[in-house]
Amino acid sequence: MEPDDRPEGTSGNRLGDIELTDPKAMRALAHPVRLAVLERLQRNGPATATQLSPHVGATPSVTSWHLRHLAGFGLVRDAEGSGDRRERRWEAVARGFRFEMPDDEDGLSAARALGMEMFARGAQQIERWAAETEPELEPAWRRVARLANTRVVVSAEELAAIEDAVEAVLAPYVTRDAADRPPGTRGVRLLRYALPEAGEGE
Repeated sequence: MEPDDRPEGTSGNRLGDIELTDPKAMRALAHPVRLAVLERLQRNGPATATQLSPHVGATPSVTSWHLRHLAGFGLVRDAEGSGDRRERRWEAVARGFRFEMPDDEDGLSAARALGMEMFARGAQQIERWAAETEPELEPAWRRVARLANTRVVVSAEELAAIEDAVEAVLAPYVTRDAADRPPGTRGVRLLRYALPEAGEGE
């Protein structure tokens, strides 16, 4: 979507995500190991294929191959100050990524493949959190953990405005420097789904 085509009241990508428009890039990322690699780099910072390997379910050589594939689509790059090619350190190009459902059949097929892989990964993350993380949370963190399933009846323009408003709230926390975080912060995974229903709602 071009900036001029956005619904009134929205300002686009507030979070600095890399925007995927190439169907080949979407298909490249629609792979469980590549998604795991990219997420790990975004969360933990630069790493080598050997360091990533135990966390992404692949050997160091296979992980290295996936990293080079991601680099070919501009999703990862050599980390700053990474001079030793034998222990090549990689970093994510951006904190996150996003894509839209294109109108052409090839793009739509690629976006659907990536979306399905993201849904599957999101379900796994929720299951792991419920089984492993939530039981160990301190009471203060357990109280602010949220699960919600809310249905609204809106126009496409209103949904776009809602998404933009959510990003406006999140942006200062996503983009601030580590030095500006108050004591006691920790990572929180916010899984956001906006799933329009078929037909007109009531």
